[in-house]
Amino acid sequence: MTSQEQLLHYVWKYRLYPHDALVTAEGCRVEVIDPGMHNLHAGPDFFNAKIRIGDEMWAGNVEIHRTSADWFLHGHHLDPAYNSVILHLVGQINREVVNANGEQIPQCLLPLPDKVRVSAEYLLHSDHPLPCRDFLYSVDKRLIRSFLDSLCVERMERKSGDIFSHLKRFNQSWDEVFYVMLSRNFGFGLNSHAFERLALSLPFHDIQRHNDDLSMVEALLFGQAGMLQDQTVKEPYYRQLQSDYQFLKAKYGLKGMHAYLFKKMRVRPCSFPHVRIAQLAALLQRSGRLFSCILETEEIGRLKDFFRGEPSAYWSTHYAFGKESPKASKSLGAASLDLLLINTVAPILFAYGKRIDSEAFCERGMRLLASLKPEENTVVRMFRQTGIEPACAIDSQALIQLKKEYCDRRKCLFCRMGHSILSATQTSVR
Repeated sequence: MTSQEQLLHYVWKYRLYPHDALVTAEGCRVEVIDPGMHNLHAGPDFFNAKIRIGDEMWAGNVEIHRTSADWFLHGHHLDPAYNSVILHLVGQINREVVNANGEQIPQCLLPLPDKVRVSAEYLLHSDHPLPCRDFLYSVDKRLIRSFLDSLCVERMERKSGDIFSHLKRFNQSWDEVFYVMLSRNFGFGLNSHAFERLALSLPFHDIQRHNDDLSMVEALLFGQAGMLQDQTVKEPYYRQLQSDYQFLKAKYGLKGMHAYLFKKMRVRPCSFPHVRIAQLAALLQRSGRLFSCILETEEIGRLKDFFRGEPSAYWSTHYAFGKESPKASKSLGAASLDLLLINTVAPILFAYGKRIDSEAFCERGMRLLASLKPEENTVVRMFRQTGIEPACAIDSQALIQLKKEYCDRRKCLFCRMGHSILSATQTSVR
């Protein structure tokens, strides 16, 4: 569909044309009672419209094209599914149209108001990451608030879809899915993909067999991450991990990764992949079936306690193998804890509620987001510069959804804020 055709859909759906502008090619006035339901799938563009052409009332479907000739170009004159079309709306009338029965279909020129056209061209073709940045100040704050709430639910729905795909892959095991999600989020963005691959290479049930011994869990994770292959490191701790991993690798038939997949450039030492793996190992060994604990715990302080903990003693004086550093705590910081709750716990609670048809778990996921501070990232900072100040993690998740699914894809015609700007009766975007 061309951008002009999308605009014509938009103008019809929201009645942005002049009130008396619709007249058929035969000169009959068209009065719109109901524009119909927008159809985004196969078939006519709008279902169950109600219009009056001259003195006669019609009920049926509406099709919209850039020109009359597109009706034939798309083969609608041969498709019985289009016999129910009662009005053909176009940007240019250049021939008569008929349905599969040979019956002529009324056509009407749908005007595209200059203000809508100019504003849409600005928004759709702007090279700025937020094309409406200079006009968000004019959008009703109540509309923004309502839209953010909806966007956050959209994001949770999308993440639920990802979780359901993982469930299918892991034979409906919520424990395995939670483990993969948790591991991915221990990558904290830059290393998320590598940490997910690590989890996928090492089944959770293999880790559970050794949850009484932290060093064995560490050996599994570091070995699978390809970080136990340096023969120049002579430390007893490292040598023991190497020995344990060789035994476990043979026992479970494991195939490890390459260490170079984990990035260290532009990463602070406290976030080095070695430290994150040590933190993850301590969490997995200490918590057992963490997903069950999450389901049974509602109090946010206790939830954070599940994720808070110190890696083994070696890591208090190391950021990587073989390189000693001043002693420092390597437990997860407050911001990291919040990110794990936002990106792991809240989505899986929401998805679990969707799967078992329990609104209570969905609401728990949303309440958790409402109780956490908004994330600090480039997307949030970008919107903050426009005057949109997130109050909690619901808002920051909503802004990420807005940026990725609407702004990046230039879906301004489907965005409530974009609609508010496009349909404003005053100044147009220039």
